[in-house]
Amino acid sequence: MILDNETLQKFYNLREKRKQEILSSSDCLKISGTAYFVSADGDDSADGLTEKTAWRTLERVSNEEFKAGDGVFFRRGDTFRGVVWTKSGVSYGAYGTGDKPKFFGWDKNLADEKLWEEFDSEHHIWKLTDKILDPGTLVFDDDRLHSIKLIPSYIHGRFVCREDETRLFDMRQEMVRDLDIYWHYEGSFTTAPSKGEVYPVPDLDLDSFGELYLRSDKGNPGSVFSSIEAVTRRPMFGVAREDVKIDNVCIKYVGMHGISGGGRCVSGLHVTNCEIGWIGGTIQHYLGTDPNFPEGKRGTVTRYGNAVEIYGGCDDYEVSNCYIYQSYDAGVTHQISTEGEKHTLTNIVYNDNLIEDCVYGIEYFLNMTEGDTESYMDNVQMCRNIIWNSSYGWGQQRHNTNTGAHIKGWSYENKASNFYIKDNIFGPSGFRMLHLVAKEEESCPKMSGNTYIQNSGGMIGQFGANKISEPDILIFDESAEEKIKNVFGDKDAKVYTI
Repeated sequence: MILDNETLQKFYNLREKRKQEILSSSDCLKISGTAYFVSADGDDSADGLTEKTAWRTLERVSNEEFKAGDGVFFRRGDTFRGVVWTKSGVSYGAYGTGDKPKFFGWDKNLADEKLWEEFDSEHHIWKLTDKILDPGTLVFDDDRLHSIKLIPSYIHGRFVCREDETRLFDMRQEMVRDLDIYWHYEGSFTTAPSKGEVYPVPDLDLDSFGELYLRSDKGNPGSVFSSIEAVTRRPMFGVAREDVKIDNVCIKYVGMHGISGGGRCVSGLHVTNCEIGWIGGTIQHYLGTDPNFPEGKRGTVTRYGNAVEIYGGCDDYEVSNCYIYQSYDAGVTHQISTEGEKHTLTNIVYNDNLIEDCVYGIEYFLNMTEGDTESYMDNVQMCRNIIWNSSYGWGQQRHNTNTGAHIKGWSYENKASNFYIKDNIFGPSGFRMLHLVAKEEESCPKMSGNTYIQNSGGMIGQFGANKISEPDILIFDESAEEKIKNVFGDKDAKVYTI
């Protein structure tokens, strides 16, 4: 049916209601061990055992040897910067009143005129006086504006333009828009091969500090803006292998992943009632040939990241009642390329989340190497989520702009059982709404009760087995409801055309 303005407003109201419910959610973490407290005016030499003797920094939290059952509680209304390396069996949450405690990725707000010096007056380019980890973007004035990041390829000892590798990269010529950024680093190199090519490329890690340049047409950015947050190459919560709970925190401006776990099996990760925004965009690696331009053998520049990610096996993994937005890649994901090892991904719950302006709302894949018959996914549910405006966020400054989807399963084996996608609201998507493909038809999710809202002529997406050939990409036209019910199997779907 055609979506009239009154009905569209009802969906907007639902989104706002869900957002406010998540932002105002109460603290309900239960622990069996010792409670520790952290506040912005605390003291790392204190014992952390009371609100009056709270610790101050995330470094202090990361270095503590907690016991299973302990909990770490951060004061509401405070802002913390850095990284939290979690411990198995430990819960991380909030205490006090007010807004959720904020966790920002970089060490300081860059809106200080002393932090910037004019580098090229003709082209309005300013240089940060401090060296900095790679920023995926800069975000200005409490999320009002953001930068476009310029990333050249690195081919045979030279930075060259990605669109034309015959041209050396010259930032003076390439930074043509206000707030464009370029980060320069040549501190260390690697010749590790990727896709059959071996030549030195910059080698990045958590200690790779480089030089940041920003075009600011209105003058010194430190005086033009009230806040400048750098989305730098760090995770925020690095997740231990077992039983980590993260509840009621706000995670923003993180250039790798907001919450990140991986390995043979991450068990018992529960992320609830959190706000997570402005994630990813930093350089993961330069290696090899860009998979998006195989015919040109262009140098690859793969970028992070996801708001909540497990890369590897997992069990008892939950992301529920979270507000997630502006992620360069996915809002939530479980994924693995097995590379000859057995990986199982079981008991996964993504429920009641509001996910907006990410390239992928939810991403999953199980890429099984040839001969792998043991890896699988089982008991996966994605229910009652609102996913809106996938492919419309800041992550669309990427080169491969035509891959976005509300739920993105790619076209791998994706061997799965007991996989359900139910009662979600899927709003407009810039490309596919859904990309749900597996080698065998029985591994595709069971669809029921979902609501589909898409622009006329846009994509519904793909559904089905790829054992013989890829399923067709279905278009959202006058027969959209019939396609969704008959191809996707969502017999009680509600379908609206914008």
